[in-house]
Amino acid sequence: MTHPVDDQRPSQDALLSIVVPVYQSEPCLEPLLERIHQAMASRGITCEVILVNDGSRDGSWRVIETLCARHSHVIGVNHRRNFGQENATMTGMRLARGGLVATMDDDLQNDPFDLLLMIDALHANHSDVVYGFMVPEHEPFWKRFGREVNNKTLEWLLNKPKNVRFTSFRLMTRETCQAILFYEGAFPFVDTLISQVTTKYMHIRVGHRERHAGVSNFTLFKSIQTWMRVVVSFSVTPLRFVTFTGIAIALLGMLAALLVVMQKLFMPEEFSPYDAGWASLMVVMLIMNGMQMCFIGILGEYVGRSYVLLSRRPQSIIAKVLNAPHPALSERMPHESR
Repeated sequence: MTHPVDDQRPSQDALLSIVVPVYQSEPCLEPLLERIHQAMASRGITCEVILVNDGSRDGSWRVIETLCARHSHVIGVNHRRNFGQENATMTGMRLARGGLVATMDDDLQNDPFDLLLMIDALHANHSDVVYGFMVPEHEPFWKRFGREVNNKTLEWLLNKPKNVRFTSFRLMTRETCQAILFYEGAFPFVDTLISQVTTKYMHIRVGHRERHAGVSNFTLFKSIQTWMRVVVSFSVTPLRFVTFTGIAIALLGMLAALLVVMQKLFMPEEFSPYDAGWASLMVVMLIMNGMQMCFIGILGEYVGRSYVLLSRRPQSIIAKVLNAPHPALSERMPHESR
């Protein structure tokens, strides 16, 4: 297998770091690396590939060990357990040394050749971040719906421009990457962190490839978890929404009570002793109790995440690093966290 990477370490500015979170993708990794080599060789770009195994239960780590043994520019990282895609991405970004840092999925749905278009777009538009946005032709309804809900949520909470689509296929400058890494909380969300450190981001339309092998690991439950992470980890807007909704309901309640008192005083004949109104009362109680439970749940999310942050829960725990770019990483104890 040929590749554009020399054994001698290139300068930082001339190096492209490609971070790939890996989960249950044993048959995809070797074809992915070959495709990356082909794409980078077509432009003579020097790269390093950082494969972060996030607690896979298949043979993904064995494949990563083999690839690292063959190629000095492939860096393998093994998490002690599954921490999630965003956490694995942050781990890889901390090891990246390149002047440009890319993140992409491990299933070959992101085409490495599209990275070349993203590099051109970043330089041509003087952007800090370029996203590769793809529209899958055959995708479950819940995924399309979830993507739109997540997009609208980011517009509401973070004032994200409507003409920019966030995806996990992204290219950023080293300065942007370093600014993101100041965040050490247990629940990172890379796109949110990007929006906090720069406004110079854009997206370009890229092609969508079929998954090389296996099935997607991104379930409906994980999609909801990701949405909740966006909602309660980086903005107090939901708390303000709860406050204003409570005030509005209280005002409506006081207005309704005033109307009832006025009606009782000035139109007593309208109040029949036989009109109990149990059905309407139960409907109102169910609606109010449901809203209260929802609001308490939102408050509980904030309290729980604040507790986790104060308890200094790590983003990830590294068990092993292969071809470590920094000598000190080779001496890390397996239980030490980043």
